[in-house]
Amino acid sequence: MALNHLSLLRPLLCQPLLRHVRSPLTSCISSRPFLGPDNIQHPASAAVCIRLYATKKAKAKAKGQSAKVNINSALVEDIISLDEVKEDMTAVLDSLKDDFTRNLSIRTSPGTAATRALRESGMNLNPEVDGMIIKVPVPKVTREHRENLAKVAKQLSNKAKDSVRRVRSNAVTQVKKAKEGHSEDTIRLVEKQIQQMADSTATDIDKQLAAKTKELLG
Repeated sequence: MALNHLSLLRPLLCQPLLRHVRSPLTSCISSRPFLGPDNIQHPASAAVCIRLYATKKAKAKAKGQSAKVNINSALVEDIISLDEVKEDMTAVLDSLKDDFTRNLSIRTSPGTAATRALRESGMNLNPEVDGMIIKVPVPKVTREHRENLAKVAKQLSNKAKDSVRRVRSNAVTQVKKAKEGHSEDTIRLVEKQIQQMADSTATDIDKQLAAKTKELLG
């Protein structure tokens, strides 16, 4: 008889304790009431608890990745024109590509070399005038010359990144001025979108630099 009373009291004693120690990731499945040998129905005397754990791999993946933002520019045009921000950043990248093409070439064509020799100085080019013909000897390409060109490419890339940062900073300042009338979440998402655009452009700049450096150094 005492054992029957103990089985009745056990769930009453366990349930308050389970409520305190159960974590949000714990799932409990209770058994149904059972009919004992004395033909008296007894409540469930135990609960089966299953605890779910996140794997280290899943935790690392969640920690290393940040959800990307993809905002429809038309929805926030009263805050800032994301299309214009994108155009400004793209213009910086295009300008860098143009600088690489025009100013960083291992061998200069005779026509270009002659034009620059007549227009500029300090190029280590000595044009020779022979009647109506201008001859410009192109110096042999040395390893030192290649390395100097690679350094210039690095400098141009850094300047391009500075320009992208200025575009990002100006855009964020404009967004902050439009805080009134917009939720904090909306402002935060727009700022994150702008940062993503800047990061993407900086990555493209690094790719252009890597390709140009490989071309120059051989």
